[in-house]
Amino acid sequence: MKQPLDTGITPSAESLKGQTGMARILKATGYSMAGLKAAFTGEAAFRQLIMLNLILIPVAFYLDVSKAERAILIAVVFLGLIVEILNSAIEATVDRVSLDIHPLAKRAKDMGSGAQFLSLSLIALIWAVVLF
Repeated sequence: MKQPLDTGITPSAESLKGQTGMARILKATGYSMAGLKAAFTGEAAFRQLIMLNLILIPVAFYLDVSKAERAILIAVVFLGLIVEILNSAIEATVDRVSLDIHPLAKRAKDMGSGAQFLSLSLIALIWAVVLF
């Protein structure tokens, strides 16, 4: 096997990204929007959580609670969306590497699912504590 030529120059992560300043921010925003679109179109669980957010966020504004409590109620439902995107990213990465059944692949997917279970439990707990 042919070894790569060692030039003595190690590229930095920044030099490989190619963009700086506002151009980088705009590119990153585009990638973020693409990620949200991929989650919405490709993940039923994400769409279900969007529906939950569309119900719970207006309810949070309707409730007679403090501003801090309202912020917490809204933050936890957003947290559920964030964890679902991360869980979906883990699953997609594992599937990209191999569709073979492997104990480590199962472990990674199960842990992502466990994280989502905990975030949904947190939503239920916080809403219950604030409401009751």
